[in-house]
Amino acid sequence: MVLLVRAIAFAAHKHKDQRRKDEAASPYINHPVALVDVLVNEAGVNDIDTVIAALLHDTIEDTETTADEIAIHFGDRVAAYVVEVTDDGGLDKASRKQAQIDHAATLSTAARAVKLADKICNLRDVIDSPPAGWPIERCRDYFDWAKQVIDGLRGEHPRLEALFDDVYRRRP
Repeated sequence: MVLLVRAIAFAAHKHKDQRRKDEAASPYINHPVALVDVLVNEAGVNDIDTVIAALLHDTIEDTETTADEIAIHFGDRVAAYVVEVTDDGGLDKASRKQAQIDHAATLSTAARAVKLADKICNLRDVIDSPPAGWPIERCRDYFDWAKQVIDGLRGEHPRLEALFDDVYRRRP
């Protein structure tokens, strides 16, 4: 419990000035908290390292956080999971998206769970509060790309995969 609360505080601090892309510009921390809710309360995931990695999944990509910093505070396993789901910031957007598809099959079991929860939450957000200015076609394209990513990592998390399939069926 102590480590979990420390991870919540760490993620909240790292993302404190960030907002989601929806019309309301929701606080970014809502996103990693939603992932944890999906993992724990909807899919029954109870591995603490996986849950903490979900809380921290965007810290390397979207903040000045390093993998070493995560390892110091939360251990090498958590850091490794976060690194697995972190996009290569040196690539252009199209290449980053393709890399997610290409690398999905290589993810560890824990990283697959985090990736599934991330895509579930993102699709739910696109339906319930889409990014400002996104036309319907861009929303559909996002759904289709997310499905390509998830199709590449299926087979280890049937509950999460079913949740993804349920939200994908609501494609705009």
